[in-house]
Amino acid sequence: MKGIRQLAKHLDISIGTVSRALNDKPDVNEETRKRVLAAAEELGYVANQSGRSLRQGTTNVIGLMIEASQETVENGDNFFLSVTGGLQSVFTRHKLDLVMLPCPSDEDPHEYLKRMVARRVVDAMIISATQRIDKRIDFLSKAKIPFVALGRSSSGGNYPWIDLDFEGVAACAVERLVAKGHRRIAIAAPSTDINLGYVFVDAYRQALERHGLEFDPDLIIRVKSSEQGGYQAGTELLRLKDRPTAIILIYELMAIGLYRRMVEAGVVPGRDLAVIGFREEPRARFLQPTLTCFRLSLRDLGTKLAETLLASMPAYSALYPKGAQNTIWPLELAPGESDAFTITP
Repeated sequence: MKGIRQLAKHLDISIGTVSRALNDKPDVNEETRKRVLAAAEELGYVANQSGRSLRQGTTNVIGLMIEASQETVENGDNFFLSVTGGLQSVFTRHKLDLVMLPCPSDEDPHEYLKRMVARRVVDAMIISATQRIDKRIDFLSKAKIPFVALGRSSSGGNYPWIDLDFEGVAACAVERLVAKGHRRIAIAAPSTDINLGYVFVDAYRQALERHGLEFDPDLIIRVKSSEQGGYQAGTELLRLKDRPTAIILIYELMAIGLYRRMVEAGVVPGRDLAVIGFREEPRARFLQPTLTCFRLSLRDLGTKLAETLLASMPAYSALYPKGAQNTIWPLELAPGESDAFTITP
């Protein structure tokens, strides 16, 4: 069955009645509605969504823009796969579809976003991997396209965002290591311009100051956010003349590469070097000694992202009056054995 006209002819009722029945309008007799729906299923009728979208001015589709880098593919990063479960649990309530928009690593994210908007692929956007200065935020704000950012930025002025508590992670990790006698604490930070790196380094610096420790730029090791980056961080750490006794990682899978490099050099994590990871990750659970890291529910994070976005959309804002607030998402320390030893003076 090609269209609503043929469906109406088959049922011998008006096109308007069929349309209202398919769209669950209240002015259609219940028996007629059931008859229309049964015939539509039997004859394989599918509504022309593109035509409906043009008439209504909406697509009922939400876009999630992510980075599609080689590192993400190679490392099997499951962050967004887990987040989408929470997103879809909210969007399905409103018959909204979610599509992933993977931006290639060799393309400008701003240009990629502009192309998606020009094609009217989605009604609203969730953007991630926010940069310190992020043109996407300024563009979406000026274009008045509803969006929420997973991550803060210096761009855009007042806009809805949710970010992980990188300040809390840095403060907690430094405090825990200082309490165990560590005085030279390194961090592995992203080598890109992603804003979370700036937030994390600033929080690390402030945490050192609170404990009376000198900030040493040599202890900031900038590498790719990947297993390979963790291996490189280990190599850089081993080259330092005054080697640190502890390291804090900003990306969960870095721990796998770091452990490998340390073992190659005869340095035992949890005995010779204290390691604190960022997020609890299934693959890192097999590390020995067990990794001290931080825990959060990615599904709940996805739910909050969806509600925050819908709160900024006129059609749904009344349903989510508290959803448009900017949020720092907390993480809970999950102690392991990778930082269990204490340094005595």
